[in-house]
Amino acid sequence: MIATFLRTARRAAMLSAWLGGAALAACPAARAAELKDTVAAVKRSVVAIGSYQPTRSPPIVYSGTGWVAGDGLSVITNAHVVPEAPDLARQENWGVVLADGENVRFRPATLAGRDTEHDLLHLRLTGTPLPALKLADSDTAAEGQDLAFTGYPLGMVLGLHPATHRAVLAAITPMTRPAATSRLLDARAVKQLGRPPVTVFQLDAIAYPGNSGSPLYDPATGAVYGVLNMVYVKGSKENAISTPSGIGYAVPSNHVRDLLRAASQ
Repeated sequence: MIATFLRTARRAAMLSAWLGGAALAACPAARAAELKDTVAAVKRSVVAIGSYQPTRSPPIVYSGTGWVAGDGLSVITNAHVVPEAPDLARQENWGVVLADGENVRFRPATLAGRDTEHDLLHLRLTGTPLPALKLADSDTAAEGQDLAFTGYPLGMVLGLHPATHRAVLAAITPMTRPAATSRLLDARAVKQLGRPPVTVFQLDAIAYPGNSGSPLYDPATGAVYGVLNMVYVKGSKENAISTPSGIGYAVPSNHVRDLLRAASQ
């Protein structure tokens, strides 16, 4: 009887170990499928930010990423992606660039709001609304959280093909970089020292020029927690492409909520 009991126990232990291993193996696949489904939905709301100038070759040039929010006619990107004003003397217009088969299509937009402190910009479209992403409460974000972002890295080189990258929220940290010595403090840095620090999300993720403005979202729901706005560059700016640091930053989405609310008042 004891031998029978031991054989039964061993079988149960082996079965338990196999089931446990199968469950562990299934988890990454489930997560991958979850992100795959989310990306398909998110991509419909991601646009390129660029300008159209009829006398230029090419007439459409894009410089960053944006995404649709609110009623489907609001587009969010970084303030540094769009200059203060278009070159009206050369008939330049800023707006969004959309894939149209093998070609691209330009939709002009107007400036609805600019938040330079948080590096955010709100553009407004006219006409048919686009699918919009929902905002998450960025105050609920936690260090160690898995996230993803979709955008147009090296857009003018790689074309209008949105790429998705995984990210981990590594730290919630002040936006300003610490200066090694007082000689490195400029007027802007000194002014910021007198205000409460603006916090950003530091990401363990590889991003490239062109990813600026990309939505940072929950892989399961697609809800946006932040807006990618810069990468840490080792050495010269060319190194952002050749030897990326793997450290990126994003502006929390609650600042986007404030920007949209200001436009509606």
